[in-house]
Parts: sequence; structure tokens; C-alpha cells
Amino acid sequence: MTIPPAVIALLDGMQWMFFVYFICINLAYLALTYVSVFAIIRYMREHGVQYLPKNFTAYQPPVSILVPACNEEQTIVSSIRSLLRLGYPEFEIVVINDGSTDRTLEEVIKAFSLVEFPEAYRKRLKTADVHKVYASAQYPKVRLVDKVNGGKADALNAGINCARYPLFCVVDADCILQQDSLARVVQPFLEDKQTVAAGGVIRLVNGCTVKDGFLTGVDLPRKLLPTMQIVEYLRAFLFGRLGWSPMNALLIISGAFGVFYKERVIAVGGYRNDTVGEDMDLVVRLHRQLRSERKGYRITFVPDPICWTEAPEDLGSLKNQRMRWQQGLAESLLPNWRMMFQRNGGAVGWLAFPFMLLFECIGPLIEVMGYVSVLVMWFAGLLSADALLVFLFAAVGLGVLLSVNALFLEELSFHLYPRPMQQLKLFLAAILENFGYRQFNSVWRLMGMVRWVVRLRGRSRWGRIRRHATWQHEGDLQPQEASAG
Repeated sequence: MTIPPAVIALLDGMQWMFFVYFICINLAYLALTYVSVFAIIRYMREHGVQYLPKNFTAYQPPVSILVPACNEEQTIVSSIRSLLRLGYPEFEIVVINDGSTDRTLEEVIKAFSLVEFPEAYRKRLKTADVHKVYASAQYPKVRLVDKVNGGKADALNAGINCARYPLFCVVDADCILQQDSLARVVQPFLEDKQTVAAGGVIRLVNGCTVKDGFLTGVDLPRKLLPTMQIVEYLRAFLFGRLGWSPMNALLIISGAFGVFYKERVIAVGGYRNDTVGEDMDLVVRLHRQLRSERKGYRITFVPDPICWTEAPEDLGSLKNQRMRWQQGLAESLLPNWRMMFQRNGGAVGWLAFPFMLLFECIGPLIEVMGYVSVLVMWFAGLLSADALLVFLFAAVGLGVLLSVNALFLEELSFHLYPRPMQQLKLFLAAILENFGYRQFNSVWRLMGMVRWVVRLRGRSRWGRIRRHATWQHEGDLQPQEASAG
């Protein structure tokens, strides 16, 4: 079969576009790695393990911890117990039950001796109807808001309406925090009065051991899929977000763990209910609003390993998660495109926003087209050995280099996987993820973009993954007579 010259020229052009794209994105990430190395060294020197002396507690502001939950009966009680044991002077926990159809509501009421409480609900942000508010004499720091299902963004807005303190912290219902997690993520608000938001590192709890709501043992999962996600998370957080933070160009704070100044969030209208990426959308709107007002502000990233969450262990859940993330990325960037290249845009408008738009938002389309063109030309005998080597270098070699750099940053800083077998397993995962995992990820992200383009969107919905919760100790699911203090 003879391939028309026009088709050959098109495939050749796509191939070179793919090569140039991969080289550019990896060079950009290498530059972020360079920034991150100096940032992590400086952070470890200034914010070491002993950085939080006891006399700082008098200056730490009170915080409302918001825990939105919908059908989280497997993990919600364990998560709340871990929050109750945080080493922080003054905080409250507001659990928002967003119309759960399982036993989430009953489990929380039973575990923490909650009773209906006639509390006035101040509706500063519009939300779905609230049924009841619960409180407990035994656990005075815990309150529960039971409401009509409206999605995660709506649940968070209801939590903000109920929050009593000037800062609020968002924690997913399947997350486990360390005792100093809240103190460390609030630290930027003490160091710089212009701070309006701060986020921390998300680590994967798969393979670890949790007892009585606390992480008691760090290990790697037995399955390859979550292990590759550990490498991916290290790459995303330790130089993806850490690289942007010194430039005040951080565009996303994970919805699993972040702290915000309440009044500033209310001023921009709270969380949008018509996007699946409500966490990134809020940060982008904060940047845009504060830039337009020409006000000094800081949105920062804390690189401590402070929040542990469960990663998908099956391809179906992982696919749905990545499609959702990509759709949320597009819904956050495109409506705010005017922020790009503004005169007062700073690093966020001139560097971070174009980077996210070109490499993260449009990137999956370019990657998939590139893979397709290389495969077609290979099977047609039109791809030379030299071109194939260039492809392997651009698509695989640089990708492995970036993942290994992330492992190096982990060893340089927090050293959570010290055993040689753990390091070897992560190194092998950093290589293997470039053969199949990244390609599937690109396809799923492209599907998320297609779903956004055809406008299959509405109100914010809950992202669903299959919860295995194998990391929990059996005792976590039983009521305890623990102190709320």
C-alpha cells in the first residue's frame, strides 16, 4: 500500500512536533527541579523538625477544619480521630455530610456521641438546604452538618458558612494527618501577613499502616500501579509545586489538604459549583482577583509530608480520577485566560499560566497525536533508526530523568523510604511508568478534555474511586473513649 506524500508529510510534521514538545516540557520541568533543589535546602534549614517551639502556640490562629463527606463510611471515623489528636492549640472540626446514601451519617453520630443542636446557620454563601446541625458534649470540637447533596464544592461552601474561625482548612474524608500537620501548614500565615492560602504535600497511604487514626508505619504498596503513583506524586509536589511557590505562581492547592483565609474566599464567591476542579479554580480566581486589585498577597506551598491519602489501585478508578482532574484543569484555566500575559500578571500570569495551559491542558492532545504518528510511521517503514532513538530519548529518557530527580529530592529532604529495597522498588517504578502508564495517562487526560469540550458538565460532583482501606487497623472503626482535648 502506497501512502500519499501529503499524509507522509503530515505524519512527519506531527512526529517533529511531538519531539519538540517533549523536549520543551522536560526542559521546563528540569528548570523547576533546579529551583526546587534550592527551595528544599532552604526550607529544611529554616523549617527543620525542631522549628516549631512550644511558645509559638500562643500566636497560632484558630482554625476551622472542614471535612466534606459523601459515602465515606469506611474512612470517615478514622480520619476524624486523627484530626482530634492534632498538636494544635485551638481548632474545630466541621464534618459536612453531603447527602450520603450509606452509613456515613450514622457512623459519625455513633462514634462521637453527636446530638442535634439548634445552631443558627448563617448563609453567606449559597448552598443546598441544610437539614440539621449536630454537636457533642463529649467531643466539643466536633460538629456535623447534614445537608442535601450538592457536590463537594457546595459542601465546602456550607462548611465555610458554619466555620467560626478566620482560617479554614480543607481535609478530605479519606485523609490521615500527622500531629504537626496543621501547625506546619499554618506557619506561612504567621511568617507573612499577606498569606491568603497555603497547601501541603500529599503522600499515598497505600501500603502503610494506620492505627487509631495515626500513621504508624510507612511502606510501599505491593501492587505496581499505586507504587508508580507514588513516584508521580513525588514529581508533582516536590518540584512541580515547590518550583512555583517561591515565585508566588502556585496555581493549585490540593483539595485534599489546604488552608485559606476565610474572608478572602468569601469575597471571591467561595467554591464554584459548576466545575469538577473546585480546588484549582478557587486558587486561580484568588490570583486573578488579588492581581486585579493590585494587592500584595502570598499563596504558598509547604513541602512537608503532612497529608496521607489513598490512591486508586484499579485502572477504572484511576481513569475516572485523571479524566476528572483534566476536566477540572480546563474549567479552571480557560474561563480565566485573561490573566495570562497581563501587565500586572507577575510570574503567575507570564510563566505559570502559559505553562499549565500549553503543557498540562493542551499537552495530552499533542502527546497522543505524537504517539500515533510515530506508531503509524514505524509500521509503514517510514521511521528511521535515528528518529526512533530521538523519540526514545524525548519520551522515555527525559521522563526517567525527571522521576529519578524527584526520588533524589525525596532522599535529600524527608527520607521517608530509607530501606534499600524501598528505594530500588521506587527506582524501578520510575523507569517502568514510562512504558505504558504515562501513555494511558495521556489518553485518559485527553478523554477528560473531550468531555470538557462537549460540555458534559454541570454542578460539581464527587470523584469516586474504590476504597480498599487496607491500611486501617481494625480498631479504627470502633468507637473510642478518647479525649477530645
